Amino acid sequence: MKTYQVKFSEAVFLLITLLLMIGIGIIGLGISAHVAILIAIAYLILFAGYKKFSWDFIHEALVEGVSSGIIPILIFILIGALISVWIADGTIPTIMVLGFSFLSVKFFIPTVFIVCGIVGGAVGSSFTTVSTIGIAFLGMGNLIGVESALTAGAIVSGAFLGNSISPLSDTVNLAAAISDVDLFAHLKNAYKTSIPAAIISGVYFLFMGLRYDGTLDSNNIQSIVHSLNGNFNISAWALLPLLVLFVCAWKKIPAIPTLLLSITLSIVLMIFSSSDFSFIHTADMIQNGFISQTGNVQVDELLSRGGIQSMMWSVSLIILALALGGLLIKMEIIDCLLYRFERTINSRKKLVFITMLSSIGINVLIGEQYLSIILPGKSFIHKFKENKVPLTQLSRELNDAGSVINPLIPWGVSGVFISGTLGIATISYLPYAVFCYILPMISFLFAAFSKQSEENK
Repeated sequence: MKTYQVKFSEAVFLLITLLLMIGIGIIGLGISAHVAILIAIAYLILFAGYKKFSWDFIHEALVEGVSSGIIPILIFILIGALISVWIADGTIPTIMVLGFSFLSVKFFIPTVFIVCGIVGGAVGSSFTTVSTIGIAFLGMGNLIGVESALTAGAIVSGAFLGNSISPLSDTVNLAAAISDVDLFAHLKNAYKTSIPAAIISGVYFLFMGLRYDGTLDSNNIQSIVHSLNGNFNISAWALLPLLVLFVCAWKKIPAIPTLLLSITLSIVLMIFSSSDFSFIHTADMIQNGFISQTGNVQVDELLSRGGIQSMMWSVSLIILALALGGLLIKMEIIDCLLYRFERTINSRKKLVFITMLSSIGINVLIGEQYLSIILPGKSFIHKFKENKVPLTQLSRELNDAGSVINPLIPWGVSGVFISGTLGIATISYLPYAVFCYILPMISFLFAAFSKQSEENK
């Protein structure tokens, strides 16, 4: 029997106290996730000292944990730069105008789902989608008598659909990086579950939306579209950076050169489409983000974003979470727990189920979507390798059971943000946010009934 410096009982106690410490800190006391995790790291270091681990050992654990996140951190920085130039060159505004063109009175609810999915996929941020376009749609839904909770459910479903399939999404990049797979290889595999979940959700919202009839005051949308057309380069040329992104994905070009190429192309478009182009202003925009000054409050709130600095909150939290994960792994605390249950993890189905259940459990206990991806990913990656299960499947399960579950948790970071922004209680919109629980179900069923050979293709 394998022996560990940390006993099984100590590992169980330590993991429970860590989860409670972080959960109570974030949910109960309302402190930032950064501070809660930093306290947990200090607690774990004190325990390591009690167990006579040397400081060199602890230092190595921290370095190994953080070093595994260097590539996603670089990608996050590039994504921040990409978002700002995509707004400035008209790429994101053009995508928004195309999305709004689908809006109709009869199909309001499914249109909300589709447009939020398009915008969420374009900007790679569910929070931004919910807090801008989502608020506009909620107001319009109230005007035509649509139940607010249903509209909120469509907004949340669309926003997290876009977030789960966007190469700009921080959680998508994190799931791929933690699983040690290429971003676009992860996305290609993730589409196998996200597209069916999107179709089922779309049918559901179509059915639910047809129950309503009324007159839609489209002045708000027309005002937004007018502002976009009057202040940005709305054209087919503006979609070239997006096309480059998809072509590079198809050619399996790594994420970093792909992002750099798209950023460069966006800057070239800005040079040709703007008469007052300035390299100094562009450099400042890449660093601090694009500032929209159209005069339309909703447009300015939506498109004043991006920049390297906008990613530092996520980067700093990920560094701390990776450091915590490095300690847990290096001290073999997670391995000690898994070793007792190794005999029960004797099939691909059980491995997938336990991985997804762990992601969901961390969401419920801690309410933090980054940790729901990082901790199970760091814990189970070696089991996927041992069982010869493709790591693209691990990244898919982490994404499908991690980030999309968070908005369903009333005390989760996403749940708190959404309910506070829309003014709709999490428990109210939860039954209608169908994409967020259909996706994990499809993901598990797909893994359970697909053949190993199909996964390896």
